[in-house]
Amino acid sequence: MTYEESVRYLFSLGRELASPRQASATKFDLVGISTLCEYLGQPQRAFESAHIAGTNGKGSTAAMIDSILRAAGLRTGLYTSPHLERINERVRLDGREISDTDFAATFTRLHAAIEELLAAGRLATHPTFFECMTALAFEFFAKGGAQFAVCEVGMGGRLDATNILLPEVAVITQIDFDHENYLGHSIEEIAGEKAGIIKPGARVVSAAEHLIARVVIRRRVAEQSAFLVEIENAFRIEDVTSRNGCFSFTAIATDSSARIPVGLPLPGRFQLRNALTAIAAARMMADRGALIDDDAISRGIAATIWPGRLERIAEQPEIYVDGTHNPAGAREIAVFWDAFLTGRNIFLIYGSMRDKAVDEIAGLLFPRASAVILTSPAQPRAISASVLAEMTGHHARRVEVVPDPGEALERALELASPEDVVFITGSLFLVGDLRAYWKSRTSVYNA
Repeated sequence: MTYEESVRYLFSLGRELASPRQASATKFDLVGISTLCEYLGQPQRAFESAHIAGTNGKGSTAAMIDSILRAAGLRTGLYTSPHLERINERVRLDGREISDTDFAATFTRLHAAIEELLAAGRLATHPTFFECMTALAFEFFAKGGAQFAVCEVGMGGRLDATNILLPEVAVITQIDFDHENYLGHSIEEIAGEKAGIIKPGARVVSAAEHLIARVVIRRRVAEQSAFLVEIENAFRIEDVTSRNGCFSFTAIATDSSARIPVGLPLPGRFQLRNALTAIAAARMMADRGALIDDDAISRGIAATIWPGRLERIAEQPEIYVDGTHNPAGAREIAVFWDAFLTGRNIFLIYGSMRDKAVDEIAGLLFPRASAVILTSPAQPRAISASVLAEMTGHHARRVEVVPDPGEALERALELASPEDVVFITGSLFLVGDLRAYWKSRTSVYNA
């Protein structure tokens, strides 16, 4: 199959999440991915791994751990989701996206395996989009000689396709409300699903702050005879400074008093917790024999690239994109605005999926914006801009409805003066759409 045929086939399998109304009827289990990977020769066992679950912060933490491992000289795989602009972003080897050629070749092998398993009756149904992508990543990492793979859970953990991994370290980031139709309507239920990545005898790093979530994780650790490090107990921080929203600090290990200087290239105070989580995971892997020293940790974090999260893509006016899609993320945006954009006019472009807590998010962000422009990502699950206005418009001082994302950005630029801020958030799909639009726009203007 060609690259284009492979991508088209994958997307024909449907999106990663069904309609919320179908959630109760959707069957999640590990049977399909286990059968498929067994047929492929268990590629997920060809490398060591770090497995990362959580509500917010898991992508940034995964990117930091991957960068640390590469700074230590290891050949790494990085598997994350969703993508912003191209599906290739989900699968990286040594920091580089899988090429179109390798994507097509790997998926061709995968497709042939699926057809044989279906014909033999060993697969009851075709694997889902996410199962196929997970198997593709594992196969590519194995064939590409990855020594270590950092793999982010797609959703939840217990029944996520990535949970066939037997990782060197299981990492759980912040836990909050999101995907409630699938994971449960309480912190206890959600934490239970995330803690499902903890295997017997595992080594675990937790950055969960909710007391109930911490109790659930500790209980799962005890049940599995695992070993837990909670970042509050593992480190204290000193010498915290910030510049343009990016923080620097010194992490001091409580067990050894080792001092690790950290300069974060990713903006937002919440990245301090993500960095401490990545440091704890890296040091835990070092304890298990990985050749990672504290210098590699500092260099790796400093070199981390993770686009689409509080990312500034332009100046005069400044344009930020951030894939915040739940109330916990919106609270972090509000903290960033209050700390670094206070006194400036913010023109907010917002679009969301139907299964998100849009009224709560709007209540946190819309009153702080000079104007809100509501739009709709080009996704089947997106809320139309007009319906979004009916649901959330009462939170805004001024609201406009511009259904097309590109036109919404142009409208914000009409309203904003050079010293103002245009802020795009609500969905990673919207962020991806407008990052691509901005690149195309600037390349035309600069031609």
